[in-house]
Amino acid sequence: MGRLDGKVALVTGAASNPGLGRATAQRLAEEGAKLAVSDVDVVGAQTCAEEIQAAGGEAIAFRQDVTSEDGWVEAMEAISTAYGGLDICVNNAGIAVLVPIENMTLEEWNRQIEVNLTSVFLGCRAAIAEMKKREGGGSIINLSSVAGIVGLQTCVAYGAAKGGVRIMSKSIAVEAAKYNIRCNSVHPGVIWTNMQAQATGLNDPSALDVSPSRIPLGRPGEPLDIANCILYLASDESNYVTGAEFVVDAGMTT
Repeated sequence: MGRLDGKVALVTGAASNPGLGRATAQRLAEEGAKLAVSDVDVVGAQTCAEEIQAAGGEAIAFRQDVTSEDGWVEAMEAISTAYGGLDICVNNAGIAVLVPIENMTLEEWNRQIEVNLTSVFLGCRAAIAEMKKREGGGSIINLSSVAGIVGLQTCVAYGAAKGGVRIMSKSIAVEAAKYNIRCNSVHPGVIWTNMQAQATGLNDPSALDVSPSRIPLGRPGEPLDIANCILYLASDESNYVTGAEFVVDAGMTT
């Protein structure tokens, strides 16, 4: 029996491979969840769903702009039609534009706040409305970052957005508790993904700075390291956990 049997989960930003969303969707499906996967890259989202189906799971895919209110309405309608409701929402979609503040444009600032913070607000609001219809509540997992906890160079906008996700998740946990809806944040460290490669301009994880003085365990993480943490928060094993922040960074922020 799977840890998520009978549950319905949405994972945004599930197209990128390797990526946190894709790994999370596949991990939740392995434990019995019915998946809805979304991304602006609809072909990538469909590929993720097809891989889940090929492994014996259930999954639907659709294009979603997470910064659009209408997009969230359409997402909830698609999930309700396919599965009858929602139990788990993983707000994973995000971007990283790492630029020193002196060189950052207002457009770059606004875009990162919109994609990395406003979209999470929209996702939480939509998920709570849908989860309230189900008996037993639900679990919202918001992807933040170590940049939402400590200051990092070139992360002024990214860190501001991710720090906002951290605090917003705690406030949502307080507000949604009366519906038995839990909300927690996950803070990855240096994980090798497509977004990491694009943000750093590196083509190989061996080029990352993982020296023990920076990262005590001395290695980059894999998307599955984050997916397993999300699995715990999505499952009933964490039914007394809300408003918490889970740092998965090999000791980086210590």
